[in-house]
Amino acid sequence: MTGRMDALTDALAGSFTVSSNLNSPSAPHPRLSQYKSKYSSLEQSERRRKLLELQRAKRLDYVNHARRLAEDDWTLKEEERADHEEVEEEEMDVDPGKKLPRHYSNQLMLSEWLIEIPSDLSELWLLVVCPIGKRSLIVASRGSTAAYTKSGYCVNRFPSLLPGGNRHNSSSGKDYTILDCIYNEETRTYYILDVMCWRGHPVYDCQTEFRFYWLQSKLQEQEGLCDISKRNPFKFVDLQNFPCSLESVQNVMIQEFPYKVDGFLFYHKHTHYTPGSTPLVGWLRPYMVPEILGFPVPLCPLAQKPAYAQEQMRQILEHKKGGKGTAEGGHYELEHLSTLAALE
Repeated sequence: MTGRMDALTDALAGSFTVSSNLNSPSAPHPRLSQYKSKYSSLEQSERRRKLLELQRAKRLDYVNHARRLAEDDWTLKEEERADHEEVEEEEMDVDPGKKLPRHYSNQLMLSEWLIEIPSDLSELWLLVVCPIGKRSLIVASRGSTAAYTKSGYCVNRFPSLLPGGNRHNSSSGKDYTILDCIYNEETRTYYILDVMCWRGHPVYDCQTEFRFYWLQSKLQEQEGLCDISKRNPFKFVDLQNFPCSLESVQNVMIQEFPYKVDGFLFYHKHTHYTPGSTPLVGWLRPYMVPEILGFPVPLCPLAQKPAYAQEQMRQILEHKKGGKGTAEGGHYELEHLSTLAALE
């Protein structure tokens, strides 16, 4: 066991990556470390273009996918199984990672490091300021609300005022809701990043702009979600999105937010909600904005480079050597958007 850990440690120290996806935000940013990515910015842009073409050409069965998540029913009829396998075989020729996952692991749409400035950044991208917390898949159905980790483990089950989330608002089995959230334990708050299904209506294959607009309008109709109560023991709060123009990003940098900021997610306006990592969602720590995007920003707390930027690798290696599963402050390193990935 010791020999295996030493080998993994050496690999980390030598390559500064712990992911097969070399632009994964689970590893240090390629432009801010000694690590050289084999992917150029041109290749990231090309992959974005191909994915946008692919999603226009293919339509996956998100209606049944959402229903199976809501009902935890993964049995397939024989004719459905044949169709499902045929779709999988077709997709293997294009991108084997884009098959619809089964059960609750790998259901979230994950980002890549934003390693270059997209030529259409100002026109076709949206910025979401993310709080510190753990990514969570929320499934409200059949009178209960379940929270799953990125790996698919159910870590909590509770009532909520989400449609289908408690026995008082789930008169029909068709009322179920699926959300992509960041959970902050200190404030008992699920910050909603995105919506995949609301009251039985899946929106996986809708563009980002529509999903964000639709989510905000639906949350306004749902009273009590922002408050802690017996039927809603955790708050559900939506995250505002901003344009990606120079002026907008500069204004975001100097704003004060009601939570501790972890980083920025950049969403392409035309991307569908696709489980798995995608170059159509980019990730940056706030202090990286001036260097990566080339945007001048005023002196402000978000622009300050934290001490851990240089010490992150050393700290993660110490944690792995010591067999610890959490980072400083009790936060789980494996669930943070910005920390290094697990070696598991």
